[in-house]
Amino acid sequence: MGKSNSQASFTVQCKIDLRKKKEPVEQTNTMRRIPRISKLMALAIHFDQLIKDGKLSDYSDIARLGYVTRARLTQIMNLNLLAPNIQEEILFLSEVKSGHDSVTERQIRKIENVYDWKEQRNAWKKLISISSDSLGDYPDESMMA
Repeated sequence: MGKSNSQASFTVQCKIDLRKKKEPVEQTNTMRRIPRISKLMALAIHFDQLIKDGKLSDYSDIARLGYVTRARLTQIMNLNLLAPNIQEEILFLSEVKSGHDSVTERQIRKIENVYDWKEQRNAWKKLISISSDSLGDYPDESMMA
């Protein structure tokens, strides 16, 4: 068989932006975020309601839908073991202006493992006082009343 000398050609069209890249927007002091523990508390309450309403049957359904392990979901759901007033205070923690959250999930786990709500409240007050001393942002005085 003979060799074919036919050549195929094609054209590629694309847009190339040669303008100078825009500078990234600087974060101002007004940019704040909700603490991670507040978001997790809201999720725990919402997930618990989904189960109570019969929309989901159990934790494994939520874990599967949320692409997390059952162990991780249990950690989140254990926030529901906190005294109601602590849950409320977690939901309304001050927004984080910069840096790390004043209260972390790891710190809360130590409190949720205490079964007596009075002891939980004492541990919570101690945690908040330590957090406010080190970060100087929380607590809002009205939260502690």
